Amino acid sequence: MIGIALLALIAYRQWQGPEPSYSPHNLPATTELAVRRVVDGDTILFEPDMRVRLIGVNAPESVKPESPVEPFGPEASQFTKQFVSGGVARLEYDRERFDQYGRPLAYVWVGDRMLNEELLRAGLARWERNYNYSGEKKQRFRAAEEEARDARRGIWSSATAP
Repeated sequence: MIGIALLALIAYRQWQGPEPSYSPHNLPATTELAVRRVVDGDTILFEPDMRVRLIGVNAPESVKPESPVEPFGPEASQFTKQFVSGGVARLEYDRERFDQYGRPLAYVWVGDRMLNEELLRAGLARWERNYNYSGEKKQRFRAAEEEARDARRGIWSSATAP
């Protein structure tokens, strides 16, 4: 009886096909994926169904349920949409691959430009220091945020900016 059940399970797995290769658990350090849609400034849904959070940055909310749209939230979302408008992006993972909600964390590249850094430079996100990621990237992100703050771009443009 157990043998029949085991054979049935093996046959089912064979019929079902291999496990998807897009899980951040089994992806190499960098991977190119098709963009399905932009959720907001710092979250992108990739094909076939992987919601990725940008590591090291926090963009203002624009779609969080039961939360108001924050200043520059729609602009951050639009910036991200334009950045990945080619439909494909390269994901680069670091030491910490998931956030507290189980979403994959990644640097998102299009060509030689990194979305995480460009959002900061445009003043459409804040630098997150607390994730466990590359010290070199933390320096780049801090410098990009300082550049936006000094130029009073985006969230840093108002007299009451944090």
